[in-house]
Amino acid sequence: MLLAIETSCDDTAACLYWQGQIYAHVVYRQALHAEYGGVIPEWASREHEGRLPIAVQEVLSQAGLTWRDLRAVAAAQGPGLLGSLLIGSTFARALAAAWRLPFIGVNHLEAHVASLELGEQPVAYPLLVLVATGGHTHLFRVTHPLGLELVGRTRDDAVGEAFDKVAAALGLPYPGGPHIEALARQGDPRRLSFPFPRTDQPYDFSFSGLKTAFLRAREQGHALPDLCASWQHSVFAYLTQKLLEAARALGLRRVGLVGGVAANQYFRNYLLTQAQATNVEVWLAPLAYCMDNAAMIAVAGWHALLTGRYTSLTESPFARS
Repeated sequence: MLLAIETSCDDTAACLYWQGQIYAHVVYRQALHAEYGGVIPEWASREHEGRLPIAVQEVLSQAGLTWRDLRAVAAAQGPGLLGSLLIGSTFARALAAAWRLPFIGVNHLEAHVASLELGEQPVAYPLLVLVATGGHTHLFRVTHPLGLELVGRTRDDAVGEAFDKVAAALGLPYPGGPHIEALARQGDPRRLSFPFPRTDQPYDFSFSGLKTAFLRAREQGHALPDLCASWQHSVFAYLTQKLLEAARALGLRRVGLVGGVAANQYFRNYLLTQAQATNVEVWLAPLAYCMDNAAMIAVAGWHALLTGRYTSLTESPFARS
């Protein structure tokens, strides 16, 4: 059995996985950061320290297994919060050393891409995948589960970060995305128009201007549901346009969407509609595996295990991609 551990940010997760099957999976979300408008790194690390051994023991109990049934250990290696990553990586490396098991350090962005394989529809390669999270907005040309070529990335805020900042300006709780989405359901997405930002590189992203445009529109006294619906629509139309234009330029007829922002139902429906109009196939990360989780670490770790891509026990985690 492959044990996978995820502690990239504030979610503590563990998973047991083998040959395409999840045998047990738990995720502990940290609610204590909500009232402060964002994750407090030191607190997140302390929470991981207490919760991770419990999470690992829980998946072993769920599967009816013991430590002796493990054949490899995988853990998020970065990017993410360095303190959080150190907790999970150190735990995994110590376990691998004690039981003489292969250790696999998993790139967090590769894991999000690998979450596509957790869906019912088999993934057809190559495809262009948009990773949209609270900390990252990246475009990758993906030739196989661990074969990623960077095509574009945000030059400032990540899209999820932009949602959190807009929500904070409105006095909404953290994380802000679900609260913006809830308000947007009550509004008209076509009531207001927001300009698409421009970047030097054609497939890079920028969200600071869209965030400023929202704050200016708010000062004009528009109804909040209409404001949220229109801004959300503009953000997702911008992302979708970039994704489909890049796919066309690269000669790809398949695209994917992963990450926490991929859980937004409006975004999922809008991308499917726009892609269908241009005869492009779409793969979406299952809703259960859009947020940070250990199952996606397990899938990426499994492919690394199959190809012998192990990680030295002395290799440290990294904060930035």
